[in-house]
Formats: sequence, C-alpha cells, structure tokens
Amino acid sequence: MPSSSASSVGLSFQPDRPAGGYGARGGRKRRSWREGRWEPSLSLSRSRLPGRRGERVPLAGLALGGVTSSLGKHNFQQPHGMLLRCHLKRALPQKVSCRFCAVMGKLQSKLKHSTYKYSRPDGFRDERIQTKAFQEYSPAHVDTVSVVAALNSDLCVSGGKDKTVVAYNWRTGNVVKRLKGHEREITKIACIHKSGQFFSASRDKTVMMWDLQGSSQPRQQFSGHTMVVTGLAVSPDTSQLCTGSRDNTLLLWDVGTGQCAERASVSRNLVTHLCWVPREPYILQTSEDKTIRLWDSRGLQVAHIFPAKQHIQTYCEVSEDGHKCISCSSGFGGEGCEATLWDIRQTRNRICEYEGHFQTVASCVFLPRALALMPVIATSSHDCKVKIWNQDSGGDTGSSPGLGGSHMPRSN
Repeated sequence: MPSSSASSVGLSFQPDRPAGGYGARGGRKRRSWREGRWEPSLSLSRSRLPGRRGERVPLAGLALGGVTSSLGKHNFQQPHGMLLRCHLKRALPQKVSCRFCAVMGKLQSKLKHSTYKYSRPDGFRDERIQTKAFQEYSPAHVDTVSVVAALNSDLCVSGGKDKTVVAYNWRTGNVVKRLKGHEREITKIACIHKSGQFFSASRDKTVMMWDLQGSSQPRQQFSGHTMVVTGLAVSPDTSQLCTGSRDNTLLLWDVGTGQCAERASVSRNLVTHLCWVPREPYILQTSEDKTIRLWDSRGLQVAHIFPAKQHIQTYCEVSEDGHKCISCSSGFGGEGCEATLWDIRQTRNRICEYEGHFQTVASCVFLPRALALMPVIATSSHDCKVKIWNQDSGGDTGSSPGLGGSHMPRSN
C-alpha cells in the first residue's frame, strides 16, 4: 500500500510478538513473508517523502487519547486530527487483499467503541463504566470543584478553580451563599461543625475565615506562608487554627486575633493534609516525603513519626474516638494506591492496609457508625471509584460504580 507524498501524520501498528525475540535495533522481530504471513506494521510517522516511516512503537505502551479501535486482539487509540495509515510488509500478493480488507473492516467497525481498563500484575482487570448521578442540581461553580466539606447535616461548603467558596444546601440544591475573596484556586476547606463558620485555603498563599451569618467579606485573614496552602486543621475548642504549606512549614494561629502563635519547619516536608485529633492537643499531618507526622500543638513540636511508606501520602483522617487514624497513598496501575490504618493511641504501628484501587487514592474517611452495622472506611481514588471497607477485616464491601470483589489487606 503506497504511502501518501503529502505532508501528513500517520499511524501504523506493529502487534507485540514476545515469541519473536528482539532485533539488532531493539525492536521485535517479525515473521518473514516467506512463511506465508503478512503483518500490518504500526508506527507513528510524520513524512513528506513517499515510503518514509517514523519510529515504531510497541502497541502495549500506546495511550495517545482519542478514538479507540482494535486490530485483532490488540487495542489502540487514534489521536484526534491524525490519519490512520496501515503499512504492509512484503507479502504474497494473492493473500494480501483479502486479509487487508478483513482487518480494515474490523477496524472501521470498532472506531466508536471506547473502554478504559486498568490491569494489575496478578492479572486482575477493572473496567471503567459510565454511570449517571442519582440526582443532579444546577452547578454551584463555573470551573473545576477542588474540595468539598460538610458544615452541618444540610449544608456543605465547596471551593474551586473559579476562586469562589460556595455554601450549598445539598438537600434542595440551592446556593445559600457565594463568597469571593481569594485571588487563586481554593485548595482546602475546614469547617467548625454545628456553626456557620469555616476556613478556606488557596493557592494565593492565604487562609480566610468566613461566617454565613455575617457579611460576604472574610471575617479574618491569615497570611504567613510563602507557597500554596495545602493543609487546614481547627482545634477541638475552635480557638486555634493550624495551616500547612508546600513551603515546608506549619503555622499555628490564634483564631480570635489572627496572629501567628507558633511556626515549625521541616526540610522537604511538603504538606498534603492536616487533621486535628479529637479532644487532644495533637495534629496529624501527611507529606510528599512519604511520612506521617504527629505534632504536639503545645510548642508545635513533632511528637511521633510513623513508619515511612513507599509512596506520597495524600490524605489523613482520625477516628471520632481518637484511637485510630487512616492515611492513603499515591500510585498507578495498582502499585501503591492503598489506604493504611494506624494505631494512634498505643503502639502507633500499622494495623492493616486496604488495597484495591488502581490509581492514586485522593481521600479516606471513617464513616459514622449509624450508617453501617460494622465500623467502615470509605476511600476515593483517581480511578473514579469510591470503595467501602470493613475497618476490622479490611474486606471491600462494595464500590461505586459497581460492586467490587473482596480485597484482603496486609496486616501486622
């Protein structure tokens, strides 16, 4: 099949053949035309001269976005705005035409088919399924929503890339209040429960305190970090606020005066989340340096460092009784992507891990006991799934979308 002499971007594919071994240039060997077989050759090329081809790419590692198609058992994706061109190796003339037509027919019949699968080394595969939300209201934001937190049983507070903070009645779908004051994207929100007050952090390096019963202007502003604020935690008596940032520092604030009372800095401690331990003077913190630290707010000193993990720790949460905490990890393809339960009161060791997600686990929470007959944990991930776990046994009791199988944790 002659290639076009016009300037174009073409796609051609070489199916992966492990049994063929590797050639002198690192590519996989292909069967000779003398064996009576023709093979479509798949490569990414940009050419102006007839017959010129670009570098061949293995099919298994191709993920270019766009339309998904298949060739035999090999899936591939065609980028938008790119021509699909199939180059044929030398083959027996009488066998080329019929097989070529069959392959192209199958190719064209699957251009509109789209799936997205994750695979793990143990062979388990998980497929993304499109589902509809149970109930939809009019959008509260005009851009991406970055964070949501519960203010009380009826109201939630959200922040996004549109630089606004929105108090929203999730039962009725009505916006209670829209607040503007930050100059960049909202990154974190911390609420004072059973009140109308909450805090918002932003990429503009500031934290603002808001009151639903007050004006639309911030009640208090906290400025002291030199980079984006990525952690917020309010003390149980609501008199203090702890903030963390990618500038490696934690700051402890007096909520009433807005003054900074304590400052602590640890090298490479890029804060990802903060959580105050109920009824205790301790603050739990996760970091991009893969560690989980427990801080004593009385002087803002590190009280304990949990055993380091293999991946970035993205989020943390403390149980209502303050005896346990949970953290979650970044990852991809099932490597990492776990949540870990820790004993925070006595041994401060790992209790167990919850494995089953395929991409970074973005958050993890202890669900109220009133919602289940057993203590349960929920995790959400970049693989578009929320999983519910039995806290004691670690079994995966279900996931959304669809129910998942049971994944048993590693435990001490």
